[in-house]
Amino acid sequence: MRTDTSSPSSAEAASSPVERAFRLLRYIAEGGSTANLSDVARQIGVNRVTVMRLIESLKAAELIQERPAGGSHRLGLPFLTLAASALGASDLTARARQILPGLVEQTGLSAFLAVLEGAEIVYLICETPDTPLVTRIRVGSRLPAHRATPGLAMLASADGEALRARYANQPGIDAPPDWNALERTLDTVREKGCAWSFSGLEAGIDSCAVAVRDTRGDVLAALSVAGPNTAFLADTGLRAKVENSVKAAANALAGSVF
Repeated sequence: MRTDTSSPSSAEAASSPVERAFRLLRYIAEGGSTANLSDVARQIGVNRVTVMRLIESLKAAELIQERPAGGSHRLGLPFLTLAASALGASDLTARARQILPGLVEQTGLSAFLAVLEGAEIVYLICETPDTPLVTRIRVGSRLPAHRATPGLAMLASADGEALRARYANQPGIDAPPDWNALERTLDTVREKGCAWSFSGLEAGIDSCAVAVRDTRGDVLAALSVAGPNTAFLADTGLRAKVENSVKAAANALAGSVF
């Protein structure tokens, strides 16, 4: 990260005011504090003066507001209302909310809808069975795409050059992946039509994900299922059931929306 907050970085100079405002909104949405403007500037890749201007502009538009205790900000009600309306109106998420409970019932495991944003994935929907939740993933969780099965399922549609371009200048990614290892993993995903992880993200948690594609073959999201590896050890047929169920659900989601 850049430590000089007195002058704009090359990334800031190349970005639009809307992009900078979005980075700040996302930072606040993820729980980032605006109490220290210099720290905010480093986190979102702009200078301190720009952070001050962005905060004032977003406050004037009521997209953010000061916390009652002062010293920081949170998303404003107009922004939350707009986001909720957009999410509720999305054909993809609306249909996924109908499909995921069936996926949970078929597998007995937690089911998720995730989308790709830059080099990260964002979990939009989570459905869980009537058992203790064993994964830390929640709605709104954000992870580097190569670390989780939904990300791997979506990245498999890109070639090596496109993958590297996706990871370029991504402030949320501390270090790029091992490209050779990632390509080998993605080759397996392409061959099987799904991505599997065995305690890869969380110890004791296995996961399977399949990309959701539109009629042109473009990837729009991914469905995944995750649960304790003890469940897979106890039922030798569960892995095949999960894989078939997630593929069928992804096809049903794509076919009902696009």
